[in-house]
Amino acid sequence: MIEEPEAEYRSGIGTDIHRLVEGRKLMLGGVYVPFPAGLAGHSDGDVCLHAVIDALLGASGMGDIGTLFPDTDPQWKDADSKKLVMIVKERLEEKKWQVVNIDLIIYAEQPRLEPVKGQIKRCIAGLLGIDFTSVNVKAKTNDMLGDIGAGQAIAATAIALLRKKKRRTL
Repeated sequence: MIEEPEAEYRSGIGTDIHRLVEGRKLMLGGVYVPFPAGLAGHSDGDVCLHAVIDALLGASGMGDIGTLFPDTDPQWKDADSKKLVMIVKERLEEKKWQVVNIDLIIYAEQPRLEPVKGQIKRCIAGLLGIDFTSVNVKAKTNDMLGDIGAGQAIAATAIALLRKKKRRTL
């Protein structure tokens, strides 16, 4: 059997959706967004960072967020999703993967996200140790269709591109 070399680049996609509920802070992309409701979830419910985590795990072939951080494990109850991103980043580094870029779409009827898109970009870039210009954030409404359009949920989809770090040869 001939062993093929490992791919130099890999892409992955991640998606997440959570229902809006009263009594929780709204966290999107690691940024607090002032709003009367937040996202339900075992952790802080940050759909943006959860989608990014799944995209990174998918690109690296390391599973998914539910396997790595199961909602049956009490240590992840109300966990800050920024911490989860940092754990994934460490695992990527152990496997010699480098994040090239992240593209993120947030689906929300409310609140309007234009004022915080730059903060979300900055937070994600900082967490992953990549340039601000290597993260793109888009916000879309759902044209009043479905749970998102009715203002009952927020969703996110992310794609990640990873590059395998080359070994140094002498």
